[in-house]
Amino acid sequence: MALVQDKKAGPFSAADLRCRARGVLATPEQRIALAYDAPSVCSEFELNPELEALTQGEHKRPAAVLIPVIERGGCASILFTQRSEHLNAHAGQISFPGGKKEPGDANLAETALREAREEIGLAPEYIEMVGFLDDYIMSTGYRISPLIAILREGYSLNPDRNEVSDIFDVPLSHLMNVKNYETHTREWRGAKRLFYAIPYGNRFIWGATAGMLRNLCDWLYVTDSNS
Repeated sequence: MALVQDKKAGPFSAADLRCRARGVLATPEQRIALAYDAPSVCSEFELNPELEALTQGEHKRPAAVLIPVIERGGCASILFTQRSEHLNAHAGQISFPGGKKEPGDANLAETALREAREEIGLAPEYIEMVGFLDDYIMSTGYRISPLIAILREGYSLNPDRNEVSDIFDVPLSHLMNVKNYETHTREWRGAKRLFYAIPYGNRFIWGATAGMLRNLCDWLYVTDSNS
């Protein structure tokens, strides 16, 4: 995959990510114009092909997440949330702001922006939408559209403590290095399931969140990560 890099930007800066994404990721405008089933997909079944039969026909529930990129001194990081421990689903897990598409959402970009405002108080005027990754199909039945975005200076965060217990960021250089990805196993519906995980200090990013990051790494950084 040929990459045209911004020679003035660092290799893991927001400007360089924007340059790498150009012509590779679908722009929000292109994504909105496509039929829902048109984008290419990746899924949990790539590591677990035998599990697809267990959920055949279930992955039709559209959802979207925002993958927020921030920059400090020329080095970019990705922003994460940690879900509150009392939630019924995915309690305590590390994730991106996001959720299912609501009837009032005109498109999946609106879903991602709305969820980011509701969960972490991030105003849409500070969000530069860069592009969509492949849709990510989950064994739980959701089809997630991940929207990469760069946060403009001046943004502030006000998390909904009912949903979010913590907000933190991890350097892009760590997340975009395939050597930092591990494969773990757990039992799900009576079968062993493989999943990606990315340890970082005392944090453990895993499951769909790590799977989407691995897809981003493969699309934009795999050449550099393997060097």
